[in-house]
Amino acid sequence: MIGTLLVANRGEIACRIFRTCQELGIRTVAVHSDADADALHTRVADMAVRLPGAAPADTYLRADLVVKAAVTAGADAVHPGYGFLSENAGFARAVQDAGLVWIGPPPEAVEAMASKTRAKELMGLAPLPADAVTEADLPVLVKAAAGGGGRGMRVVRRLEDLKAALDGARAEAASAFGDGEVFVEPYLEHGRHVEVQILADTHGTVWPLGTRDCSLQRRHQKVVEEAPAPALSARLRDELRTLAVRAARSVAYVGAGTVEFLVADGRAHFLEMNTRLQVEHPVTEAVFGLDLVAEQIRVAEGAALAPEPPPARGHAVEARLYAEDPATDWTPQTGTLHRLAVPEGVRLDTGYADGDEIGVHYDPMLAKVVAHAPTRAEAIRTLAGALERATLHGPVTNRDLLVRSLRHEEFTSARMDTGFYDRHLTDLTAAAPDPYAPLAAALADATRAGSRLGLGGWRNLPSQPHTKRYAVAGEETEVGYTYGRTGLTAEGVQVVHADPALVVLEIDGVRRRFEVARYGDQVHVNTTTLTALPRFPDPEAQHAPGSLLAPMPGTVVKLAEGLITGSSVRAGEPLLWLEAMKMQHVISAPAAGTLTELHVGQGQQVEVGTLLAVVESSRPQGREAASTGGSAA
Repeated sequence: MIGTLLVANRGEIACRIFRTCQELGIRTVAVHSDADADALHTRVADMAVRLPGAAPADTYLRADLVVKAAVTAGADAVHPGYGFLSENAGFARAVQDAGLVWIGPPPEAVEAMASKTRAKELMGLAPLPADAVTEADLPVLVKAAAGGGGRGMRVVRRLEDLKAALDGARAEAASAFGDGEVFVEPYLEHGRHVEVQILADTHGTVWPLGTRDCSLQRRHQKVVEEAPAPALSARLRDELRTLAVRAARSVAYVGAGTVEFLVADGRAHFLEMNTRLQVEHPVTEAVFGLDLVAEQIRVAEGAALAPEPPPARGHAVEARLYAEDPATDWTPQTGTLHRLAVPEGVRLDTGYADGDEIGVHYDPMLAKVVAHAPTRAEAIRTLAGALERATLHGPVTNRDLLVRSLRHEEFTSARMDTGFYDRHLTDLTAAAPDPYAPLAAALADATRAGSRLGLGGWRNLPSQPHTKRYAVAGEETEVGYTYGRTGLTAEGVQVVHADPALVVLEIDGVRRRFEVARYGDQVHVNTTTLTALPRFPDPEAQHAPGSLLAPMPGTVVKLAEGLITGSSVRAGEPLLWLEAMKMQHVISAPAAGTLTELHVGQGQQVEVGTLLAVVESSRPQGREAASTGGSAA
């Protein structure tokens, strides 16, 4: 029996595995980089071991350090989680060679399926040779052979873009998985991403645990997942389960795994087999009433599965909360997560606690929120409502996008496909912020100031209204209020109540509550985030037109070939690449013109807002400002 288990991972998945271990009475060991020294997964584990020497982004890829940590801590088993080394056969063998139990499939099965190119060959398919791609093959998808999560993936629609896509995908894959091998396959524009969860024991039993739909994706990374996959014919469901079991048996699979398909025109196209636990496993757990981590551990201990899996009940939907701004090309966000809370009735899996820092080194996923209900419609409604009422204080997140996505008619009617955000992102991110949020923030600030000074804030002579300035969704706004003998008043509304944390306004006969929280200059009013601005702007803080600012902290990994001060550039031309959170982001010229300033070089680390370069437009600019291109390389 396993007594002490080390999780070779971090964040949400480490915390989730530790939770099951604690329920089973198993002692837990965390590993961490220097950047993660005080991360939540290190705090909830019974023991934590520092992985020395490697850069934060590469620490969890050091198999030798992880195995040494397990031996040092006295662990007798290792669970790899997902990502990092979870599909690395060499790591699995190293764990076993050290006399430890590997919570996963045999290394031979990992080796056969972890490389997507070999997996396709095993299923009787073959990738498209990169040097043989022609116009007739387009569009194609460049894909990392070892790993997933959208890293090392590029869609190519023009033949002249293939080389850059291959180079970028190789660099990203090497950074994320320690393996730069990529391959090319046809890209199906309007397919659905459907997968089958499997669980197999050492006695020959393989459970196909239903289907999942993961079609809502950004940058080929899943955002919303559900089980079972809706709107599939009985024939197609049976075919998917049969193919999944066949894939598992072909490599004598043991443990939890997932076989992924693209479904188009009623046909299933094999994509890959992931020889690990998936991020979206909670929806399957909800529907089948299982703890897949507990089952993984039992299987690793030699236990036999029942001949048939338990029956499926109801429907489950999961949404991934990311610290990112979908309106600015999914730009990752960093900073302090002041508060994260969801209403009762949904499951929250997270690797963060209130007050934790969201750094630049790792994936920006904050949490997974899961709803389970008797029907799909009820599960969707429950999840959308919970996300809408969730408290999220900190960096910008994709919460509003998730709520609108879940309520979009294309999703509720199960007509979505992997191109959902290509079609709808602009509309889903275009909703205006609450127009009364700035006023509520100003009134809360006024009561805070009055309480601090011990004054009511009123004046005994008539005066102009007080004013406050805020930035909301990139726009500046100014609001006014009066603080007199009768208290706070504002034009067009009745102030029913105001204190630093709660403002109640009556608007056209309807009372509305505004919960307010302030952290420095950042103000959260219900689901709207504002930045308090000084009354008088600092003229030295303004940037010249054409200034390119870093949209996130990161490392400059590449400059455009031959780029120097004085270079002529085209509108939209890539100038430099930033790497943050294992993803590369291209910074492009905002307009045609001349590069008049270049402030960074390859390998340089920058903070958000750092001035990278200045492009002087060849045409007069009608408005001040420049921005980053921000699209994925």
